[in-house]
Amino acid sequence: MGTRRFASATGTRTGTRRAVLATVVAAIGLGGALVAGPAFAESPAAQRAHAEPLVEGTPCSVSAKACVDLESQQAWLIQDGKVTRGPVRISSGGNGQETPIGHSLRVYRKEKDHLSQESRLPNGDPAPMPWSVFFNDGGIAFHSGSPDRSSAGCIHLEPADAEAWFTYLQIGDMVQVVKASEEMAARNPQPAPAHQ
Repeated sequence: MGTRRFASATGTRTGTRRAVLATVVAAIGLGGALVAGPAFAESPAAQRAHAEPLVEGTPCSVSAKACVDLESQQAWLIQDGKVTRGPVRISSGGNGQETPIGHSLRVYRKEKDHLSQESRLPNGDPAPMPWSVFFNDGGIAFHSGSPDRSSAGCIHLEPADAEAWFTYLQIGDMVQVVKASEEMAARNPQPAPAHQ
């Protein structure tokens, strides 16, 4: 790789490409370790959810009133730890507008005839979001919409399902939005391989 010389304010210094490369690689590795460490720690809400039994046929715990699995693109309504509706087909947020995961999201607003300020119709009017049930910051909601088209982060439901979600869910009810494979891995951690 060779030695390079370059001038600095204090005179000529010698460095090598390898030294620079090693420093960059070490910095990236350290940065990755600092970032990756806490990312694997479960939030207190996730720990509580994982300590509870699952609702049969869903990836959510018995404390949830509504469950969404982002991997299978399905949702359920739950009462007293039993499915009352579902699974139903949904669509969630697309690239760059993913639906956030959460284990203790809460319904905070319901609006039967909501008009979106984020999404617009081709003529510029606010897009209708019928049967909206808001459960996460940023206006994330269950609402009537096409399950065949990605949303801007919301959960699209068929009209009859959206009305059922609106009717059933009440302010303060818990919603869980998860990825089933991650839930199963968190509940059934594999032991570390034995070192030989």
